[in-house]
Amino acid sequence: MSRILVTGASGCVGQYVSRWLLEHSESELLLWLRDPAKLTAVPADHPRIKLLIGDLRDSQRFETELNTVNRVIHTATAWGDPERAWQVNVVAVKELLKRLNPEVLEQVIYFSTASILDRHLRPLPEALAYGTEYIQTKARCLSDLEEHPMAERIIAVFPTLVFGGRVDGTSPFPTSYLTEGLAEASQWLWLARWLRADASFHFIHAEDIARICGSLATKPHRRNSEPGQGQLRRIVMGQSAISVDHAVATLCRWRGVRRTPGIRLWPWLIEILIKILPIEVNAWDRFSIKQRHFIHDPASAPERFGDVSHAPTLETVLSDSGLPNRGKPRSRRKVD
Repeated sequence: MSRILVTGASGCVGQYVSRWLLEHSESELLLWLRDPAKLTAVPADHPRIKLLIGDLRDSQRFETELNTVNRVIHTATAWGDPERAWQVNVVAVKELLKRLNPEVLEQVIYFSTASILDRHLRPLPEALAYGTEYIQTKARCLSDLEEHPMAERIIAVFPTLVFGGRVDGTSPFPTSYLTEGLAEASQWLWLARWLRADASFHFIHAEDIARICGSLATKPHRRNSEPGQGQLRRIVMGQSAISVDHAVATLCRWRGVRRTPGIRLWPWLIEILIKILPIEVNAWDRFSIKQRHFIHDPASAPERFGDVSHAPTLETVLSDSGLPNRGKPRSRRKVD
């Protein structure tokens, strides 16, 4: 029986991944987390689950367990505090890799963020130059992993905008920050319905992240065959790109807010809105506003790995989130 280690196992993505592995594999799961009380989607006392309770920075505590691991799905991360972000997102990753046994280790799925890659999945120089502590540490860690002796066993995955859980908290899974923000975003539709923006993005549901990771973690690991990459494989996880205008229109329909003729968001208008609205903008935000189109080719959904997406459209995401649908059903024309 193989042993799969999941770090950050009590987080939104970590719990979706753990649940998928419990239901679709026979592997023993080592779930690394700090607070077992937050583990709500899988039973902690399941015979195939063992909890490793502690901080990622204390990997020496679990040296015996780490020595037996065949696969790793590393979702744990930190942001907000620059020092902690550096210790968790860079230093602790290196320490974890040191404690894995190269004679039994087959694969590491390392979670980064799509924000640090350009359209062609190449590292963005601006991520290191302007990024927040989270962005910068993820960019730095990716650079280090590209040169790591075990790079050919590492798959770096880059989620785009992640939905998961429910806005009312009734899901067994934690609610992602993006799903939590749906209710607040709805409060700004009175303004957003008047605006038009030349921008686009990808999104993905945490269940679909779990399906991709599950497929990778339960099949034989192969050397990277992606064109234009090195030994370390890069996979951006996301559905087909949608425009910001499409997203706003979809949310307006869902919430029963009438869309109005649009005002194009020119750069000068964005600057005015930043000044008059309670919005804090840093260097990375300004780069993102200038970049506008955070799209990637390819962006991978579960279909690329022989599975079916749980939430392929924004409408299915909204339905899954539990955000109340206040839109009026479209009337059907009678046919004589």
